[in-house]
Amino acid sequence: MLLKMSMVLKSCFIFILLPALIAIGSSNQAVEAKAIKVGVLAPLTGQASADGEDYIRAVKWAVEEVNSAGGAAGYTFEMVVADVKDMSAANVTSAVERLLSDGNVHFIITGYASLSNFEIDLMKESDMPFFIAGPAGPTKAIISKAPEEYWCCWSFTPSFKGYETDLLPLIENLAAAGKIKLNNKKVAIISSDNPYSKTISEGMKTVFKNGGWKITVDELVPFGEVSDWRASLAKVRQDPPDLVVNTDYLPGNSALFLNQFLEDPTNSLVFLQYAPSVPAFLKLTGKNANGVLYNMIGGPLNTPKWPLAKKRIDAYRARYNAEPGPYGIGLYEMMQFYFDAVRKVGDPKNHKAVAQAIGTMKKEIAAGVLSFDLSTHLA
Repeated sequence: MLLKMSMVLKSCFIFILLPALIAIGSSNQAVEAKAIKVGVLAPLTGQASADGEDYIRAVKWAVEEVNSAGGAAGYTFEMVVADVKDMSAANVTSAVERLLSDGNVHFIITGYASLSNFEIDLMKESDMPFFIAGPAGPTKAIISKAPEEYWCCWSFTPSFKGYETDLLPLIENLAAAGKIKLNNKKVAIISSDNPYSKTISEGMKTVFKNGGWKITVDELVPFGEVSDWRASLAKVRQDPPDLVVNTDYLPGNSALFLNQFLEDPTNSLVFLQYAPSVPAFLKLTGKNANGVLYNMIGGPLNTPKWPLAKKRIDAYRARYNAEPGPYGIGLYEMMQFYFDAVRKVGDPKNHKAVAQAIGTMKKEIAAGVLSFDLSTHLA
């Protein structure tokens, strides 16, 4: 059984390569004249394509559902997808520009596109409503400078500070409860060189050092596909720690790390950032995933006390005959915010009013009850 440690703040394949820009309607029938295009920024190729596939499924699900119910405020919707590929600045910029150049795109959504979230400024310059669920740190850094000027842009995710701070007390609480034994209070921390993974690992290092732990391995690998972790793991095995951390979020990389760790495992807990929440990770690891710890801020609360999460998960399974990743549920719910905003405003072409309406909402979602911090536009 995969042990999922879900810390929610404030309660809060066969893959067909698609063209860079795709219009997907709700049916084979001609789209009505009042149809509004929803732009989706998604990594359709490369290491993050499992997440990208979930973006498309989630938005397609939401669009088909609202259209089958007659639309919103008299409008129907269709989805247009732009591939951000490897999430480089050039490819993200090109994808954003393709969507912005389409005069019938009146809303853009993504899970994550660039990881630095620089595209928020492109949306601001174009007065385009933008809903993102990516790394919260860059979003906060951009928007908090002048939140009123960034009326366009809102984050589905809360502060990621808990990713940096909450692992150490979890480990020490498990030890205090007799669930695990700490032999040396040593930790090996490995990260990928991207804004998401690196920020989390740097924060963790500070927390562990301040907590009296010794960092035996401090490794930063280039961002992208990793073909072999054995050099890093050799360093881990030289001085076996109580805890091994890898914050590389890409499922393929994370799965390879775990599988190679278990070729000659040390007597250590293993913590992997985000990747175990993606079904592709479990396909690549199988039973090797047993006992791995990971952290999800804002993941579905799939417990009897919060039935909405199970309802969403069951609906995704029924529609796609597959397990959802976080974005398979998240972007579907983000679209509900948008449709409610369109209903409230009455005109999806009134970009400012629609975006501001999103920012005033408070809704139950699979992760809890979501509202927005108006100083940062984070959930």
